[in-house]
Amino acid sequence: MSWFKKDPLQIISFLSYGTSSHFYHRGRALEDETIDLDQKSLFNLILNTWKRFETDEIKHTKLKITLPNNKVFYTETDKDGYYKLEKNITGLDHLINPEGWLNFEVAYDDPTLKRTIQNENRFPAEMLIPSKASDFGVISDIDDTILHTGVVSILKWRVLYNTFLKHAQNRIPLEGAADFYHQLHKGPTGTKANPIFYVSHSPWNLYRYLEFFLRTNNFPKGPILLRSFRAIFKKKSATSKPAKQKEIENILKTYPDLPFILIGDSAEHDPDIYLELVNTYPNRIKAVYLRTVNDNKKIKRVKNLLKDYNETPVLLINSSKEAIVHAKKNDLIK
Repeated sequence: MSWFKKDPLQIISFLSYGTSSHFYHRGRALEDETIDLDQKSLFNLILNTWKRFETDEIKHTKLKITLPNNKVFYTETDKDGYYKLEKNITGLDHLINPEGWLNFEVAYDDPTLKRTIQNENRFPAEMLIPSKASDFGVISDIDDTILHTGVVSILKWRVLYNTFLKHAQNRIPLEGAADFYHQLHKGPTGTKANPIFYVSHSPWNLYRYLEFFLRTNNFPKGPILLRSFRAIFKKKSATSKPAKQKEIENILKTYPDLPFILIGDSAEHDPDIYLELVNTYPNRIKAVYLRTVNDNKKIKRVKNLLKDYNETPVLLINSSKEAIVHAKKNDLIK
């Protein structure tokens, strides 16, 4: 943000997912606060964190979405600058690349905007349409599953430090995770493009931070599903499901014929959420991998949850190597 001139406008498109006949895309329209992902000094890390949360949204503004076949659709941003377009459109599978990605463009379409717009007002966006030949999909948590966050630290101080005062490039992925995910992506024949979905309790403000982390550490590309910053502070009813669980259920409902592998950790609510999903969708989940955390009390609780569970394989693992051994034995990877 500048006090002397208005920042140029940008559109941040979130990697999304859909089907051959169902288009679904969301993103956010903001002023460009010039967050430099390569800056590593403490001052710049603090400044970048402030910029991610002190956003200047472009509210109630018309946007245009153009598909590769030049079909055009319109949507509008809300009071927080977020936008969403959900529409039934046939033949989308004819527009995707071999990995299943539909590439399209988003642009501002408001003649009253007298502002400089980045990228000549052409912002690339992508939506994943999994191949019908996919063996399965993978839904993975991010926090403490593939990225150390310190969620079990006292008062969660390490979560705050790692998220806000540590550069994404310096965040260490859990050992072997990227290799395991690539093997799952390729499947038992080594030639598939099984879809990978990433879910987190983090707010959308951290989208580019997490996307940069995944890309820098060579994880397979996939939709990154977060939640609004406002939702974090909303009071939850006793019967309301966690946002992560709702997002996973939406994926399962979007692809009713596709089985899934669930990957999470034993730190917080993943074991409870995943076991409930296994019970709700008993024939849809091929395996559940739960990474152990350094907390004996939490490990004991999860072991008690799994004590009498002998249907879908649900494994507590200490490393990616253990998961790879199991996945190979069960013909999930080559």
